[in-house]
Amino acid sequence: MNEPRVINYGAPALFFAFILTFSSSVGQTFFISLFSSEIQNELDLTHGSFGMLYTCATFSSAVIFVWLGKSTDKYDLLYLGIVTLLGLVICTFLISIANDIIVLGLAIFGIRLLGQGNLGHIAITAMGRWYSSHRGKAVSAASVGFAAGEALCPMIVSFCLLFMTWREVWLGVSAVLAISICPLILLLSHYIRKRIVNLPQANHVFPEASKKCSWTRAEVLQDKRFYIILPGLFISPFIITGILFHQVHLVETKSWTLSSFAACYSFYALSSTTFGIIVGWITDRVGSVSLIGFYLLPLGIGVGLLAISDSILIVPIFMILMGMTAGSGTVIFGAIWAELYGTDFLGEIRALSITLMVLATSLSPGLMGFFIDFGLKLESQFLILSVCTIFCAFALIRFTPNLHTCSTD
Repeated sequence: MNEPRVINYGAPALFFAFILTFSSSVGQTFFISLFSSEIQNELDLTHGSFGMLYTCATFSSAVIFVWLGKSTDKYDLLYLGIVTLLGLVICTFLISIANDIIVLGLAIFGIRLLGQGNLGHIAITAMGRWYSSHRGKAVSAASVGFAAGEALCPMIVSFCLLFMTWREVWLGVSAVLAISICPLILLLSHYIRKRIVNLPQANHVFPEASKKCSWTRAEVLQDKRFYIILPGLFISPFIITGILFHQVHLVETKSWTLSSFAACYSFYALSSTTFGIIVGWITDRVGSVSLIGFYLLPLGIGVGLLAISDSILIVPIFMILMGMTAGSGTVIFGAIWAELYGTDFLGEIRALSITLMVLATSLSPGLMGFFIDFGLKLESQFLILSVCTIFCAFALIRFTPNLHTCSTD
């Protein structure tokens, strides 16, 4: 089947993945942080106590996700999508009525686990399993949902907060998920089953992976290639989450305004979407393994520029470079596990990688904050991270040929 016909025939599956990744915005740091000031004031929380609560909830969700992520190998992905959304409806409602730290912590835990973790995991796993020769483009299409959420949700929430309380906004989010998103997913699931799109495909990029059959998570943990890839997996989310979490402090130290900094997020969303699509197209031709080292270079350069310049004009450049890495990384790590290890146990392998990634995101806000309190300025931290990122990129480029060779030595 040629490419246009594949895209047209598989449109319900692509839209299914897009809706899930867009809905995952509810569990992302950029979304929850929009309400941090109101939550802290109403529940009488300090920056430190709220930050610790958030870190504990994120860390706990990452630990649980090692188990939860395996469900995509055992149960129907369409069924899991609707169940996860229903769980998210409950958690978003719970945060709207939270009156103490226990209920708030449980709500954030659920939102992080189901929103940040499972929705995106289901979507990308589906694209990796249901597509092979067009896997890169399928993953990039699904990833547009992440960028769309990052571009649209902050503006929508900021507008709603002008005439609604934070509790009313969260209640509205719960209602939208229940009344609009859940029925839409059910409708798409009907068409996906009708067109029989939700079936695994053979590995056309690396046939040797198919010959090996599919690797279990235990086998992957014995493969040295997994550990070569790991630094490339968590250095990007570590840096990006740390910068976003400490963006107010960054703006203050640079003498910028928060509104001018936030206005540049549109550059990030546009860059992430554009390069996600481009890298998806390239991945289908050369494979994601060949790209893994290069995707980190823009972030390394961008963080370095942010460290050495105080001009507000550097922010859109940084956002574009950060978007290049974020968009490319989503596609690359959405495809690489299926290319190297097959699709039968793709869910549990991706669950492991996502857990490590989420653990990285839970560590960076605290570590950066500790070094700030210790007296190490953000600019100095960014310079160190820039050097580490560029070094990691060239190391991955150097070891790329080794990644094509199966080994469990």
